[in-house]
Amino acid sequence: MTVPAYIVRYLQQKVRFYFEDIETPLGKAINLAITGLVLLSSAIFVAETYPIPASVRTALGVCNNVILLIFTIEYGLRFWSAENKLRFVFNLYSLIDLIAILPFLFTALDIRFIRIFRWFRILRLIRFFEGRTIFGYLTRQDSAIFARILFSIFTIIFIFSGLIYQVEHPNNSEDFATFLDAIYFSVATMTTVGFGDITPVSETGRLLTVLMILTGIAVIPWQLGELIRQLVKTSSLVETVCSNCGWPTHDIDAKYCKICGWKLSQVGKSCELPPSEMSSPTEGVDLN
Repeated sequence: MTVPAYIVRYLQQKVRFYFEDIETPLGKAINLAITGLVLLSSAIFVAETYPIPASVRTALGVCNNVILLIFTIEYGLRFWSAENKLRFVFNLYSLIDLIAILPFLFTALDIRFIRIFRWFRILRLIRFFEGRTIFGYLTRQDSAIFARILFSIFTIIFIFSGLIYQVEHPNNSEDFATFLDAIYFSVATMTTVGFGDITPVSETGRLLTVLMILTGIAVIPWQLGELIRQLVKTSSLVETVCSNCGWPTHDIDAKYCKICGWKLSQVGKSCELPPSEMSSPTEGVDLN
């Protein structure tokens, strides 16, 4: 039995909507579940670097495979519901999602280098740090930039610590015994403290260390500069709520709302116009 095309399009639209939606209860639940699974899978990777009983390790492996299966189904649904499938495949978020499920797709081949991609799974959370989050709106631009800076630092340290541990542990298990040792090395290196008590011995480990430093130098100062520019920009603003459109801040010397043109009664306070002036915004006036 063939499903009518209009039903297929309707289902694709619904799937696409709920994967991107964070307003409705179902959309928020889906995105919260994805976020929770990403964090859980990352915690499993960390736990597996410690000496744990074989039964626990087996249970964690099964749990990780179930999570990967869910991510694979999710990727398939996103691809199926995409309006432009070629654009979807080469979208940054889609590439990150694909990298996250590569270990599951190549499990049967047991290709060792494929396993390193599991540390990139934390990048899936990047889609939730673009000003709008599943936990609510970051209405202030400087707050959004600050959140991205914290996420960038955490991501760089987590990913490179995982990669360095993956490379160094087989050859240098005394220094890199657990993931915490790799975290310690990464933080000491990125903060330029460099105690020197833990150092990579393999060429690949040293190369990853260089890449970690260069990534931090390239990403963090750029975002800090963006934050400083935003803080300088907002330093001349005061809280003056427009009673017409609700825009919360305006320039210190503003007399009219820069969004809708409504007259501000007093800068620094909420706009309170008499009922006779509430019928229409000021027209023909040079704003600000």
